[in-house]
Amino acid sequence: MIPESQPFTTVFFDGGCPLCSREIAHYRRLNARSEIDWIDVTREPDRLAVFDLTAEDAMRSFHVMDKAGQMVTGARAFITLWRELPYYRRLAALCEALRVLPLLEWGYRHFARWHFQNRCAKGICR
Repeated sequence: MIPESQPFTTVFFDGGCPLCSREIAHYRRLNARSEIDWIDVTREPDRLAVFDLTAEDAMRSFHVMDKAGQMVTGARAFITLWRELPYYRRLAALCEALRVLPLLEWGYRHFARWHFQNRCAKGICR
């Protein structure tokens, strides 16, 4: 059962991906208030069930559950995360004001497909 609302944002990430890990480590350093729950889907797959999320889906696209309990994916998930982080709040607002989400989503879909195929080729998705 997906939580209806929560006092924090939950981020699901691939901790086995070097690029993903570096990016998340950067975001974590900015999150000094610790109002974000970071779930490494490769190390904590048992935590996904409560969010109605499978390991395969979590590996297929970046997922973030906002404080209202809404699950967002892809580029929109990054914007949701950025709203919670110092410095990145402005980037999120700029992306929304310029209405570049469709372009960001297009680019992210290509990366996500490559990432999923690459990680699954290594047997991670099983």
